Parts: sequence; structure tokens; C-alpha cells
Amino acid sequence: MSQGSIIPPTAKYWIGFQQTKRIGPVRLQRLLEHFTTIDAAWHAPVADLRSVLDETSLDRFVAVRREFDGDAEIERIDRLGISISTLDSATYPALLREIPNPPSVLYYKGTLVAEDARSVGIVGSRNCTPYGRQMAQTISRDLAAAEITVISGLALGIDGQAHRGALEGGGRTIAVLGSGVDQIYPGSHRELAERIAESGAIVSDYPPGTKPDARNFPPRNRIIAGMTRGTVVIEAPIRSGALITVEFALDYGRDVMCVPGHANSDASAGTLRAIRDGARMVTSARDILEDLGMATVMTGESMQQSFPMTDDERHLYKYVRWEPMHIDEIAVSAGIPAHICSGLLVLLELKGAVRDAGGQHFVRATT
Repeated sequence: MSQGSIIPPTAKYWIGFQQTKRIGPVRLQRLLEHFTTIDAAWHAPVADLRSVLDETSLDRFVAVRREFDGDAEIERIDRLGISISTLDSATYPALLREIPNPPSVLYYKGTLVAEDARSVGIVGSRNCTPYGRQMAQTISRDLAAAEITVISGLALGIDGQAHRGALEGGGRTIAVLGSGVDQIYPGSHRELAERIAESGAIVSDYPPGTKPDARNFPPRNRIIAGMTRGTVVIEAPIRSGALITVEFALDYGRDVMCVPGHANSDASAGTLRAIRDGARMVTSARDILEDLGMATVMTGESMQQSFPMTDDERHLYKYVRWEPMHIDEIAVSAGIPAHICSGLLVLLELKGAVRDAGGQHFVRATT
């Protein structure tokens, strides 16, 4: 394996299923539930597979399994210096794993770390104004300085400025591509992509060699929304790809925030409408951190070091998510009585691990 590449032993099986038409996330999940592991599902006898897959899906899988050279594909990816993260990998982004039907395979250059769960997506127009460029760079720089990972799409305009701002702030930033990670688009951002990979990652669920295509960019937006605690829109016209990311974020129960622009500016028409429809208005990194309950994240971590969780608290904490959950829902998920859950949540809040979002709803405060 080439220096720097991280490729799990089971990656070839995940890729094989990824390349099988008619076996998407739903059918793949059924296979995993039935066979437990991805390699067991890949090597399963046809008779056993028939109990999970319909005949058309089974025929296509059998054909792929017969022709797919997984070892050769892994060697090709390794030669390109590309790493792989799969749903069963420790490197797989925790927040992305929580969305419905997460991508089973991520290809990346750089590093994926647990701290990326403290992340914010920043998206906006390619044809942004000087005001939009300045706001994207300033907000991203300040978020990065607060140890928040900034995630965007490497596009011209707002995306590029968001990445540059995060780099300027000395923090991590991740670019999610609508092409293979070896096919940087736009070409003018190749140097920027290299800098991002040095202090973060460039990521895609499209296999290496996939050319940029207009059809690829809307689906990639689900990854930006899925990997982040919240999405911030800085300048977006009424018809904008950035607003597709907003739709995904709302579907996932993640926060949506918008930076206001001039009332008569077409560049801000979409953001102003989103604010009218209920998105939070923000004008600084501090606003974003306060809205997401991340402004005191370092204090929370320090408290956890001084007052570590008990076994019962650690068990309950596993069932608290980044989006608000009612105390009764948390208690049922954790399998403990509501009154005990309430007491544990109070202790976790005192330790800075969870936050009361109001109305007996709680969210995680730290990773």
C-alpha cells in the first residue's frame, strides 16, 4: 500500500456492491442485516442471496461478482494515493452515518478525524458579490480559529472562499466533490485542493476517474449537509444549488442558517427567502456557534476531563444526537426509565456533554 493511503481490508467488497446496479443503500442494508458482514454477503451462495434479493438484482450482482477484480481495483486506487472509508470504518464521518441511506464508500485524500463532527457547512453562489466573498472568508476563518471544521464543495465563489478562510484561520476544511477525488473541478482550484488535503480532506463518493458532470453535483450536496451540524448559506439566488443543500439539511434535522444580503440583490434573493421561511439569520461565526450550542465547546471538554462520565452516563450519551431529541425518546432508545434518564441528563449537562435545547429536548454539546 502506498505511503499515506488508508484502505480497509473489506473495501473491495464495498466497492463491488457499489458498482452493482439495483443494489443501493436499502438493499445493501438488508444484505448486511441478513449476513452480518460485507464479506459474508459478497461470498454468500446464490441460494442464500435469493432470500434477500429479487431475481433482477441477484442476476446483476452475480454478474458483477464474476467479473469484478476487487484486488486490481484496490491496487489502482492505492497507486493514486487515495484512501477509502466505508460504513464499517472507524474513519467514516459520524454525522454522515446518521443520515438515511448514507453513502457506503467514501474516497478521500487527506485525513478524516473524529473532531470533524464539530463541523459547519458553508455554501453559496458561484457568482458571488465582493460582500459575499468577504463574509464567506471572514466567517470561515473565525470558525476554523474556534476549531470548527468548515465543509464546502470546492466550487468557484462562496465555496472557494470558505475553504480559503478556514485555511487562513489555521483550521481544518473538507471539500466534497461531484467527481472523483483525482478529477479536481474547477481546474483553477487544483492548488487549493492540494492545500485542503494537507490540513483536512477532499472527499467524494464517486470512484476515482469519475469526470465532473452536472448530474453529480446535486447528490454530492447531501454529503455536505450530512457531514455537518448545520449549513450556512452565504448569497444564493432563487435558483441555486446551495438551496439543494438546505433541503437536505432540513430533511436530516440539521440547522440551517443564512447570512442576509441587500434586499434588492438577486445574489441574496434565495437566502432572504430562506430567512423568511424560518432559517436562522446569522452575521458572524459567533452567531453560528451560539445557535449550534458550540460556543463553549472547549469549556465542556475541560469539564469532562475534570469530571469524566460514569458508565451509566456514557451509555446514555450514546443515544443523545446532534439534533434535539425529547427526553422520553432518549429514555426509550437507551432502555432506561424516564426518571433515571432525567437525572443522568442533568449530570451530563453539568459536565458540558449535553445541552438543553428547550421543551425537554436535549442535544450533544461536544463530541
